[in-house]
Amino acid sequence: MTVKIYGAQTESLLIIVGNYGSGKTEIAVNLAIALQKSGKEVSIADLDIVNPYFRCREAQDAMREHGIRVVIPSGAHQFADLPIVVPEIKGMLHPAPGAVSLFDVGGDDVGATLLSSFNEALGGQPYSLLQVINSRRPFTDTVEGCLQMKTAIERASRLKVGGYVVNSHLIDETTPEVILEGVRLSRELVDMTGVPIACVAVMEDFVDEEAIRALDEPILVLRRMMLPPWLRDESRRDKAEFEVSDLPARRAKPIFRP
Repeated sequence: MTVKIYGAQTESLLIIVGNYGSGKTEIAVNLAIALQKSGKEVSIADLDIVNPYFRCREAQDAMREHGIRVVIPSGAHQFADLPIVVPEIKGMLHPAPGAVSLFDVGGDDVGATLLSSFNEALGGQPYSLLQVINSRRPFTDTVEGCLQMKTAIERASRLKVGGYVVNSHLIDETTPEVILEGVRLSRELVDMTGVPIACVAVMEDFVDEEAIRALDEPILVLRRMMLPPWLRDESRRDKAEFEVSDLPARRAKPIFRP
């Protein structure tokens, strides 16, 4: 079963991995909202049991307002710094037709180790393990570093990376050139591994830049959802209408195809 986002094809079981600080959770939250707005029934599970900061559960209110099912520990354990995996996860491994299960996994191979416990339950279920690439983070600022991270995650998870999500940024200091730097690095990875670029993540402020519009890869338009406590405006985040999926694709093409 496949779904479409911005005209791009993807599996109905999506797993987001990458190194610490690559922006996995921002990608996961934005992708969940965009898929839900495209008409899919989305469930997202917070599988980050390593880092208690910037987990997708922090954006649960915004996602639930869009009808997304957010699978996290309940009650007092919701924000606990404990390695809790709720039983609903197993049911998410086999989404119903028209549904999408999305997993936001902890950083590095340490966070991906949890996935190895799901191998038997997965069976032959198709999945897309997407590695987030941020060329402005330590250890993934070179092709060699990205390959080492890919190998470590695959070994720990016992799953294979099926696509790269380009997410090069410097938060508020991001420029189009920073984004394009990540695209160039990821294209080198494609040449070396044969694993395609699934999409390029671009903050909405840059989607109309000429260099961004010229990209051949599908674009995932981002709105910043993961904010530190001192920058949060809960009323704005909880009530604002998220319009990312209303923005058109840039040369939309099937994901994972050259």
